[in-house]
Amino acid sequence: MHINLIVIGKTDQSSVRELVNEYHKRIQHFTKFNMIEIPDVKTKKNTSEKEQKAKEAELILKHINKASVTVLLDEKGKEFTSVQFSSFLQKKMNTGIKTLNFIIGGPYGFDQSIYDQNFQKIALSKMTFSHQMIRIFMTEQIYRGFTILNNLPYHHH
Repeated sequence: MHINLIVIGKTDQSSVRELVNEYHKRIQHFTKFNMIEIPDVKTKKNTSEKEQKAKEAELILKHINKASVTVLLDEKGKEFTSVQFSSFLQKKMNTGIKTLNFIIGGPYGFDQSIYDQNFQKIALSKMTFSHQMIRIFMTEQIYRGFTILNNLPYHHH
């Protein structure tokens, strides 16, 4: 299985990039992993939040293959413990899907056109985090999930 983490915008914080890259390398030991950074939407002063989300949605959907399984990171999504998330990963692998996409929206969240796709939704927390920090949390949880599935000691640290 190949996992894509699709995100809006580049990370300008070197500390965030370093941590994401570290977990990216670790995940590669278990499965193919790719982070797809969609460039920030160029907006004008009078561009509304709705217009920005619609433009982001168009760019996101260009990266989604209909045969893949896609999951939105969304505050209204299902919450998992790390062990439950590892089981979620295992179930996805067991179905034989080739690609699993996780999508982190932009600063305003997702456009309705994304929700209309009926993608699954996962919430990492009831709290709100910056879309930059979510990159770290998600790559770490994917790595943690694979260490749990492989009975490695990382989860107990």
